[in-house]
Amino acid sequence: MNRNKNAFFNGVRDGIPIALGYFAVAFSLGIVARRAGLSPIQGFLSSFLNHASAGEYAEFTVIMANAPYVEMAFVILITNIRYLLMSCALSQKFNANTPLLHRFMVGFGITDEIFGISISRAGNLNPWYSYGAIFIALPAWSVGTALGIVAGNILPVSIVSALSVALYGMFLAIIIPPSKKDKVVGGIVIAGFLISYIVSKIPQLNNVSDSMKISVITIIISGLAAFFFPIPKENEPADTDITQEEA
Repeated sequence: MNRNKNAFFNGVRDGIPIALGYFAVAFSLGIVARRAGLSPIQGFLSSFLNHASAGEYAEFTVIMANAPYVEMAFVILITNIRYLLMSCALSQKFNANTPLLHRFMVGFGITDEIFGISISRAGNLNPWYSYGAIFIALPAWSVGTALGIVAGNILPVSIVSALSVALYGMFLAIIIPPSKKDKVVGGIVIAGFLISYIVSKIPQLNNVSDSMKISVITIIISGLAAFFFPIPKENEPADTDITQEEA
């Protein structure tokens, strides 16, 4: 029990910087949610159940377009599909005897950052560590979205417009560093921009929503990139230390 408690508070400690970053991003996301017509409670629930900036932005875009639920589900699935891979990878960190409920709960709260700090833990992962990070980060994300919606209803239009730009800055911060590091990634990003622009100018596709266009383009480009530019598999040294899970 003491080890679980220590693991939990270690997760809370490591999750505080993540929570601060989440709050700032979610606040900007709340401005977009307000434009989509969501109330603060709806925005809070949206972030609590779909804690991914790109996934939520896609969700709000679909809502603004009055698209059907099937399209919303498809768009969110494509946008957040990376979490399936993260969950599979993280499941290998658990002790073989870790109950399914713990695996499910950690999988529910997985994000890019929580995955990063959880997968980097030495030895087997105690699920209570991830719970601690989720405990502090998820409320910050949800409350940030709700407060962003409230601010969008109070602040002048000029300030709301300026805050809306912050979300696009976040997306640029995501794609620019890997594009500078890897020319292939940079080329794929540019190709995505160009293809999206060309598709938007095709009259026959005017009846197709923007979110559906983006989802289909994402599948095609990522599939072609994986086929023609596969990432070489690294030879990992065999583990010589036998570690025990924190009980």
